[in-house]
Amino acid sequence: MRQAAPAGSNPPRLCFIGFGEAGQALAGGLREAGITEITAFDIAGDEARIRESADRLGVRLAASPGEALAGADFIFSAVTAASSVEAAQQAAEHLVAGQVLVDVNSVSPGRKREAAALLGRNGAYLDLAIMAPVHPKRHATPCLVAGEPGPRFIETFNTFGMSLTLAGAEIGAATIIKMVRSVMVKGLEALSYECFMAARRAGVEDTILASLGRSYPGFDWPEVVPYNVSRMLQHGVRRAAEMREVALTLRELGLDPAVTEGVVAQQERLGQLGLRLEPDVGMAMFDQVDAALAANEARTSPAPGEK
Repeated sequence: MRQAAPAGSNPPRLCFIGFGEAGQALAGGLREAGITEITAFDIAGDEARIRESADRLGVRLAASPGEALAGADFIFSAVTAASSVEAAQQAAEHLVAGQVLVDVNSVSPGRKREAAALLGRNGAYLDLAIMAPVHPKRHATPCLVAGEPGPRFIETFNTFGMSLTLAGAEIGAATIIKMVRSVMVKGLEALSYECFMAARRAGVEDTILASLGRSYPGFDWPEVVPYNVSRMLQHGVRRAAEMREVALTLRELGLDPAVTEGVVAQQERLGQLGLRLEPDVGMAMFDQVDAALAANEARTSPAPGEK
């Protein structure tokens, strides 16, 4: 089995555990930036959507985590939030000295510390927080990093166009910023939906837009609102999973995540509709959302006479 390359060698060899949207965006951007040896493992690796993406990006799909990790310098864990600790456990079984597990998952600081503890002496652990949508910038999306390998990681990957800032040496120092920030970012999305669905149904949408424009003149509400709602429609299920981790983060800080738990429900509700509306649809998207909600309720409501 090949060993990890010595520190400072270029280009590094990469592995992705989990090859969904984030993994593909990072791998594709880094490959175009000059990193050619990239392997990935995904539990859905037999599905056409994964195989075709890997072929298109020039990434070799491995049949197992162990095969994927062999010889890699940096292993990016980009799985679902619920699977992040399990992925770290699987990686720990194959890591060797010199390898770095880069945890990009949107989970609480406590979960990242739990994952890091599983590694023991097998490799090193890096907490990486992606601070904006991965498209269109892909690997150049601003990120925070934390952990002992942070300076080495920044030195290596800044060369390939990543936008990295060191948040601290302690695991969780990067992700705590992302989690707390998400209270506002994803919360504004949910508030945009709830406020303007109510305004449209009440027939006072223009009045509300004008009023908010006077109160918050820095916001272009007719553009901000459709953008926020479109993000929920396209990514609400994934955002709901992240917001559950945000709620866990708030509990770790001794706070009651009452508002955040409501955001989880609204993000998931819209994400499950299956609508893929772009922001340029404008405020008219609320009519389509309303129709989809009504159709969904009709499908799930019991027929007359049924309990």
